[in-house]
Amino acid sequence: MSKGKGPYSCGLDAAVDVVGGKWKPMILWELHVGGTLRFGELRRNIGGGHSPGISEKVLSQQLRELEADGVVHREVYGEVPPRVEYSLTELGKALNTALLPLGEWGDLHMKEIVARKHPGPSKEPSVAAQPG
Repeated sequence: MSKGKGPYSCGLDAAVDVVGGKWKPMILWELHVGGTLRFGELRRNIGGGHSPGISEKVLSQQLRELEADGVVHREVYGEVPPRVEYSLTELGKALNTALLPLGEWGDLHMKEIVARKHPGPSKEPSVAAQPG
């Protein structure tokens, strides 16, 4: 399980516990878009060149938590070298469906969010520059 929180105060509390953090929504999205993926494919796809990406350690930890929460399935094949693939469970697919409107909201308001988080130089004159 994610953080082993609970009991939850509401459904949103439970959902945020499962998808909380920077990487879990991105992992879920990549599995939604890419279907069944191997660890290396998943790691390469996350970040998409827009950020430094996710470390192997963090990806492994996040995948274990998502698997424990029942939203990701891990399939190990008895081959040499071993092959491990990850995919969404039905619960994971339902969670992604619930996250789609949140992603759409983010797309719609991304410029405003970025502008508020990283404001440029102020366009308004400072108090010291105003005539007295």
